[in-house]
Amino acid sequence: MSLKIGGQIEKVNGRQLSYSEFAEKYLAQNQPVLLTGLMDDWTASKHWVSANAQPNLLFFSTHFGKSKVQVADCDTREFTDQKRIEMSVSEFINHWLQGSRESVLYLKDWHFVKEYPEYQAYITPRFFTDDWLNIYLDNYGMHVDPDTDQVNNDICCSDYRFVYMGAKGSWTPLHADVFRSYSWSANVCGRKKWLFLPPQQVNLLFDRHEQLLAQYGTKLVNMKNTVYDIFDDISEIKFPGFKKAIWLECTQDQNEIIFVPSGWYHQVHNLEDTISINHNWFNGYNLSWVWDLLLRDYKEAKEYIEDIKDICDDFEGLCQRNLAANTGMNFKDFFIFISRLSLANVVELYYLRGESSSESSIWHCSAIVKHFALNLASIRKIALKMKSEAVQGNFGIINLWETLSDPKFIKLCAGLGRIYSVVHEEENWSCTVKKVLMADFEKYGSQVCSPEDLVTFIDHAVSELSSNCNEQSTLLSVLYEIQPRQQK
Repeated sequence: MSLKIGGQIEKVNGRQLSYSEFAEKYLAQNQPVLLTGLMDDWTASKHWVSANAQPNLLFFSTHFGKSKVQVADCDTREFTDQKRIEMSVSEFINHWLQGSRESVLYLKDWHFVKEYPEYQAYITPRFFTDDWLNIYLDNYGMHVDPDTDQVNNDICCSDYRFVYMGAKGSWTPLHADVFRSYSWSANVCGRKKWLFLPPQQVNLLFDRHEQLLAQYGTKLVNMKNTVYDIFDDISEIKFPGFKKAIWLECTQDQNEIIFVPSGWYHQVHNLEDTISINHNWFNGYNLSWVWDLLLRDYKEAKEYIEDIKDICDDFEGLCQRNLAANTGMNFKDFFIFISRLSLANVVELYYLRGESSSESSIWHCSAIVKHFALNLASIRKIALKMKSEAVQGNFGIINLWETLSDPKFIKLCAGLGRIYSVVHEEENWSCTVKKVLMADFEKYGSQVCSPEDLVTFIDHAVSELSSNCNEQSTLLSVLYEIQPRQQK
């Protein structure tokens, strides 16, 4: 099927782009871009590529061959994705070298960083360092279900930093990324072809006619059928609007990195033997996208199983379990996530104020302080939306005192400090976290149990931080004036 191509993805030299320019033009506007010049010093670019610019498969077999990985059979569809097979890296390499015609295999979602933390294959580019998702998952699980064994459950996986490897002809079906997150993908070796559809057109991809089924008591609801391969002969009866879709395309060469914004559906084909490094991530810029799509998925799942409401003892609980199974988290997971992140941002602001020799000077024109304030503004906006939309469900409880004493939370705060010292190139800025704000919060209380509580907590923290400070406008104006500029 021929596609309507509406344009190419912009290509930019990343070495000539400032962080603020990238954030304003691509993060805040949710626009894709292809970046060059950011991979020259990567170890992966040296070890993983042979002298003839082909994947150095022998290196992987020798150094990482025993690792167990998930491999997609690109010729076999299983539900809405390709069939997955578990094998060792050595077995995958042998299949690749044999050039088997029976099936094209594609190694995907290899948690390489988590498995080999001492081997620094790459340094995350500064544009993508502000990564709330992975720094959180380094310390906490996103979704915890006591009723299931989650040792090998992707829902509670430890991170979203992956290595992909595939021969020419391997591909990934049409999809939008988990959590409706941002993602970036760096081609260490080979070339890829990307086809993108903006979020405004995604309704053209969904099957609006087929009856969708759900089983009572299961963890999974098949939310809706969507196009699997955009080059198939798409049924005009099932997908009557598909031919109206206008796509953007991009050919990604070796040593180029593509930024994939939230909610953009994409299909990817390896034009050559390829190795890539991929991260899913989100932060304050796309937090609104994550929540809006989480709420949409919840409403759709609830609608599909409405007919069993009267016979279900815990209908809302079932909705939340289905939501977590489909998206990776439910309302409680999301609320606890943003609550911990808001507290971590507050801790860093208190630390900065305490470390400054002049309380007013640290706030004056400080890019790091403004960034923390922007983060709090984004979280506050989402909490207000959760409150106004009267969403149901168990939001969980965050105990401030217990959280501040939790070693995992201290590590989260330290990691957050390191992120922003890199983003704003403050190499001498200390990332040490101290127990702060106890005295200021004695009158406030110790628990955050609802979106309203979270808004109150953020307002109280900013008020305390701004008291006795000559430069109150930095925190207060950023917190309360930044919101009209945030993406809706």
